[in-house]
Parts: sequence; structure tokens; C-alpha cells
Amino acid sequence: MQAVTTKPETQISQTAARLSWASAVLFLVLLAALHVIKPEFDPSWRMVSEYAIGRNGWVMTVAFLSLSVSCAALFVAIRSQIRTAGGYVGLTLLLISAAAIAAAAFFTIDPITASKDSLTTHGNLHGLASMIGNPGLTIAAILISRSLTRAPSWSPARRSILWMSNLIWICLLLMLLTLAVMLPGSGGKFGPDVLIGWPNRLLMAAYGAWLISAASRALKLHRQSA
Repeated sequence: MQAVTTKPETQISQTAARLSWASAVLFLVLLAALHVIKPEFDPSWRMVSEYAIGRNGWVMTVAFLSLSVSCAALFVAIRSQIRTAGGYVGLTLLLISAAAIAAAAFFTIDPITASKDSLTTHGNLHGLASMIGNPGLTIAAILISRSLTRAPSWSPARRSILWMSNLIWICLLLMLLTLAVMLPGSGGKFGPDVLIGWPNRLLMAAYGAWLISAASRALKLHRQSA
């Protein structure tokens, strides 16, 4: 693999990297807390987005906004370090994903048990945002990670960053396979027999872990160059 030359690490925005790191950590903390705050949603088969429904739903809204801010801040932090075409595509997808996640925060999902006749506009918009944000952030993580780790200054973090990006697509694939295998067996309806909840939570955790990993390396490089 041919190494690429990035701009000086001093051009990494320390403020943006810190914001990305802190926002990703906040997202994971809030997501974990919601399992205690809203125990009525069985984590084995209910989506994390459903935590936004009803009482204390604002906590999930803040969690999604934190994830969105983390993505946008990482874009600012590392854009000077991207020097490949694939990396630039990844940066674009990262921004698009940030916008989609923010939209998902503002448009509350309908319960996955809702009938087609009871679906709402805001629920459909949440679904559309998820269809953009999930694959968008997955592809962004892969392309950005491959671009960054080709630079010598990022090579020490190559294993962790690539591992985290691979974990994202594996979790997304697991979630899709779970739907493909279990949903037909339940007549196309969500319920306790469709164990989509755990893959969904693993995917969210993988997003946060990758953002933390990339932001941490950016912060370390900035400190070393200061």
C-alpha cells in the first residue's frame, strides 16, 4: 500500500477533535443510561430510536444530537489529514450522515409494532433519515479509516481504527441478516421473536467507538506536533 502525505498535524483542529470525542462519549453514556431510564423497551427486540417515544424521550433526542455533533466535529478535525479520493468521499458522507442523524433526532420514530395505517409523517421521516444515516456513516467510516491509515503519522493507530470501522459494517450486516431471517418467520411483524434490538445496539456502540478512536488519534497527533 502506497503511503500518502498529509498536511501538518498542527492543522488538526484540537477543539473539534475534543468536541467529537466528548460528544461520542456522551452518546454512549446516554444510550447506556436509557436502558435504566426506560426499561419498558426490551433491548432484545426494540430499536434504540424508540427510546425517544414518550416520557424522558428527550434523552434519546440529546443522544442522537450528540452523535451528529461528533460526526460533524470529526469532519472539521481531520479534513486536513485526508488526501485520497476515497477519503474525500468519506468526508462528504460523514457530513451527510451528521445531518441525517440530526433529522432522526428531531423526527421521532413510530413504535416498530405500529400498523401501517397508524404510521405518522414524523415516523416516516425518521425512517428515511435512518436509511441515509446508517449506510452513510458505515461507508464513511470505512473510506476515512483507509485514507487516514495510509499516512505514516496515522499508522500507529491503524489496527484500532480499521478494526473499529470493520466492526461497524459487520454490525450493520448482522442487523440486516437478523431482519432477513427472523422477520418473515413472524409474518413480517416485529415482536419478541425478531431479535433486532441487540444488533441495533451493537451498531450504535460501534459508531461511538470508531468516532472516539479517530478523535483520540487526532488529539494525540496535535499534541505531538505542538
